[in-house]
Amino acid sequence: MTGIVESFLFFLPHIKEGENMSETTRAMKSYEELQFRDDFMFGKVMEDPELCREVLECLLQEPIGELREVQTQREFRYTVDGKPIRLDVYNEDGHGTVYDAEMENLNHKSVEWHQLPKRSRYYQGAIDIDYMDKGNTYKKLPESRVMFICTFDPFKKGLSKYTFLESCEEMQGLRLEDGTKKVFYNCRYQGGDIPEELQKLYEYVEYGRVDSNLTRKIEQAVDKGRKNALWRTQYMKEWVVIQDAREDGFEDGIEQGISLRDSEMISDMLRRGKTVEEIVDFCGYPYELVKKIEDGILVNA
Repeated sequence: MTGIVESFLFFLPHIKEGENMSETTRAMKSYEELQFRDDFMFGKVMEDPELCREVLECLLQEPIGELREVQTQREFRYTVDGKPIRLDVYNEDGHGTVYDAEMENLNHKSVEWHQLPKRSRYYQGAIDIDYMDKGNTYKKLPESRVMFICTFDPFKKGLSKYTFLESCEEMQGLRLEDGTKKVFYNCRYQGGDIPEELQKLYEYVEYGRVDSNLTRKIEQAVDKGRKNALWRTQYMKEWVVIQDAREDGFEDGIEQGISLRDSEMISDMLRRGKTVEEIVDFCGYPYELVKKIEDGILVNA
């Protein structure tokens, strides 16, 4: 029980005491302010298969096959009640290798709050289960690359990137060769000992500095995106839905003696796939309250 309860702490947001809901929602950027590092614009710009391929090749420093249809905010529904997990940019190349690219900003939270190691495990599992659910055997599981583009140092060790492969503890150099790789990129890195193109991409993500062919292409796509009326409408709709869901949950929480912090925690747990029953069982919140917050979030799903 303790381990399960502790796992829920991952969803607890760092909201300042005394901060009200209107102050929280006002922090959302206007559409004209969106940059490549913002989730919405990142996903939209990366829908271009050729540009997406160039970004992935720059990050991985290796050529990849021609990408099939790029899917942004790809949902995987494999839990009993169909709760989704969403990946920012999901695609597959002509050789069958799957790529998941996630843009990560601190957003006034701690590095530890983001729980990137556990999330990388969770996302990798979602990719594998998706393939198995299509009737494939484990022998057909694809090569996969799960990548987190971070505007902070994800492990606080000062490296430009952190690449993880399964390996044997008892024998150095013996790898599991299971076809998976997880890479965490530190866009704040300024060491000067990485490929110039990658350093310039880092500087663009972190500071908006346009200083290479690739970053110019990305910036042009972002500028074009800011003029896209449909994207603007989608962004504003998403903003309104999130505000409504949070405010509904907050107002219900006040009526039932629940704090803003608890209301936000429930919302985060639901967004990340926890069921109403799990939250009620392990956290002790009233079923009606959790269900009401869930109904608001599902509008956004």
